[in-house]
Amino acid sequence: MSERKVALVTGSGARRVGSHIAETLAARGFGIVVHYRSSESEAKELVAKLEAQFSAPAFAIQADLRDEIAVKQMVSTTLARFGRIDALVNCAAVWKRKVLEEVTASDVREHFDTNLLGTFLTCQHVGLAMVKQPTGGCIVNLGDWADARPYMDFAAYFPSKAAIPGLTRAFAVELGRRNPNVRVNAVLPGPVMLPLDLPDAERAESIASTLVKREGSPANIATAVLHFLENDFVTGTCLPIDGGRTIFANGY
Repeated sequence: MSERKVALVTGSGARRVGSHIAETLAARGFGIVVHYRSSESEAKELVAKLEAQFSAPAFAIQADLRDEIAVKQMVSTTLARFGRIDALVNCAAVWKRKVLEEVTASDVREHFDTNLLGTFLTCQHVGLAMVKQPTGGCIVNLGDWADARPYMDFAAYFPSKAAIPGLTRAFAVELGRRNPNVRVNAVLPGPVMLPLDLPDAERAESIASTLVKREGSPANIATAVLHFLENDFVTGTCLPIDGGRTIFANGY
């Protein structure tokens, strides 16, 4: 069994928020499991960086989180490699723009299967593994601040993310009642790592709609994840990291 704590970070292969969280946890001494679905080369590059820069034991694993068998295999492979899973951070997600008139049932299923079902399955199977550990573990799910005030052209996406707070509270109860050392929380990111192809006007509007008048960074999300991992008296909580967008509508 690894003497280090071990974190499994889903969706960390691509160079998005998940990879930054993986780096932050490696810097704190965690061994890291880098999950990816299709970003194999980027995932292997991240593993090499974690090993070289932080001397962190790490490996990459491919899994389609919509597939229960694949999720079970990912968990068993991690346990075989490290003997433990202390943290699960669910970052894997899809986020696609489409006007309502063009949204199909297939679009809705794609978002729910990845964003909700995938999160459910990882919480279930990693969580039950944590229950068996005397030290338990901590799960952090990533939702979305805009569950509170959804905006246009993401009608398939927002319902799939709006379910994350409910899922988080349900698993906090289910796993915590089995082992009080297992905790489940969620981070609800705001405008952090806005898409590079986002039109300038939309980018400016997004920033203006925060109270802090600036775009967030992956470090803001990673800091929130660390808070949940380190504060052992917090469970079932969903924390917006959104620069105030949840409570501020910029005059609208």
